Amino acid sequence: MFEILFFFIILLLVAVFSGLIGKLPISFQMIFILAGMFIGWLVTGYVDVSKPPYSTIIFLIAEIALVLVLFSDASRVGLKALKNNISTRLLTIGLPLTIFLGVIIATLIFPSIPWWVAGLIGAALAPTDAALGQIVVQNKKVSERIRSTIEIESGLNDGGSVPFLLLFISIGIAAEAFKPSVYFIQVLLAQVGFGTLVGLGVGIGGGWMVLKAREKEWITPNFQRIAFLAIAVLTFLIADELGGSGFIAAFIGGLAVGYVVKDAGKILIDFSETEGQLLNLTVFFLLGIAILPLLHTLTWQIILYAILSLTIIRMIPVAISLIGTKLGLDSILFIGWFGPRGLASIVLALLALQELKVFPGDNIFLSVVFVTVLLSVFAHGFTASPLSNIYARKNKQNN
Repeated sequence: MFEILFFFIILLLVAVFSGLIGKLPISFQMIFILAGMFIGWLVTGYVDVSKPPYSTIIFLIAEIALVLVLFSDASRVGLKALKNNISTRLLTIGLPLTIFLGVIIATLIFPSIPWWVAGLIGAALAPTDAALGQIVVQNKKVSERIRSTIEIESGLNDGGSVPFLLLFISIGIAAEAFKPSVYFIQVLLAQVGFGTLVGLGVGIGGGWMVLKAREKEWITPNFQRIAFLAIAVLTFLIADELGGSGFIAAFIGGLAVGYVVKDAGKILIDFSETEGQLLNLTVFFLLGIAILPLLHTLTWQIILYAILSLTIIRMIPVAISLIGTKLGLDSILFIGWFGPRGLASIVLALLALQELKVFPGDNIFLSVVFVTVLLSVFAHGFTASPLSNIYARKNKQNN
């Protein structure tokens, strides 16, 4: 109970001083992680996020947050964003290469874990967090082309990472249950197939209902947003009941709604900035509580991988994918660095734990993901404003 009280006290203080905090080189996520670590040290003590009740609470909140973020980002960014050649390259070339390189390096650094666990690490740490990149995206000094590229990538690559994670989860289930190799293909196809079909069906059908209701003036503006959020949750629940991936369904559903209702993304912006932000900060507060015990078991290999994940594992694929775009080295490095890891990585890690229960290297897997997110929150939080200003000044001089 005290943890909840403390959270809302911090939330009130942050809300009251949000304008002042926004002028500092820190992010709101940094504050809530530190608050969670403090309350974990003072009150909660050791928390095992792989076991109930903490696993249930943390995963439920994080799951809801990611479903709504996937849906709202997909509906807001939409398929039309892929006309941005740079973003298309980052999503179709950069994302798979990031996962591949992450798997290779995880296999080398952690030789004791199965290769598919290295795959879980690579897939969970591939998506970037739009919320942690807001300081960069909102900095008008940075060119619109670069800001748009970062925003589109972070809005779509979390949905693109889910099938890769499901692939490695399916392989892990087959390996641990001594199933034939064809079994993991069946599981993967069911997850992706049902998720896609449900997302398309519910997204198009629900979007059409809202559109017709608006044309006939049956629906009020406030309830339009509620209707879209209901569609997001329905895609997830129906897909989950049918054995599909609720996350894929939410992502595809968002794309479908955005296609049917052209201004759906604008309507959901208010959600992203209010309810979405609250859920996001709640997850980071819980991460702070959960990560404190993991810090006592840190190894140099975990720290090394976290550093590499934020640098070469991210930057080399970005550089390769942007060959031929005529972007300068400073722009490529800027885009490569600002790929913060956050909510999606946390939820994908918890999803793997929920599906696989106990597996070889599970403690290493969880520690690597959580430590990388922790490092990312502070590294990107401290550097977002100064590096954006330096890049903007240099880019202005070059022009």
